[in-house]
Amino acid sequence: MTATMTHATMAELEQGLATIRQSPKTAGVLDLIVRRPVSEQREILATGQLDLVEGLVGDSWSKRGSSRMADGSPHPDMQLNIMNSRVIALVA
Repeated sequence: MTATMTHATMAELEQGLATIRQSPKTAGVLDLIVRRPVSEQREILATGQLDLVEGLVGDSWSKRGSSRMADGSPHPDMQLNIMNSRVIALVA
């Protein structure tokens, strides 16, 4: 069986903006924690530990280079990515 992927239309995306705009401005809920222990692999975590140097403990962030660094090394300001779950629900 082959899965068929469809994409939301521009009208559907625009219609979802109202829900996204209802997102809290100063506080929120953490819905999901995912780390990448190695390239192309994901782990969903119930809890995670943050470290000032390592970022999310067990994530391979420090081993992945960044095109934003002149030498291609990992970017120190890009340890974590935070995404709005309302946006993800709209485009998923």
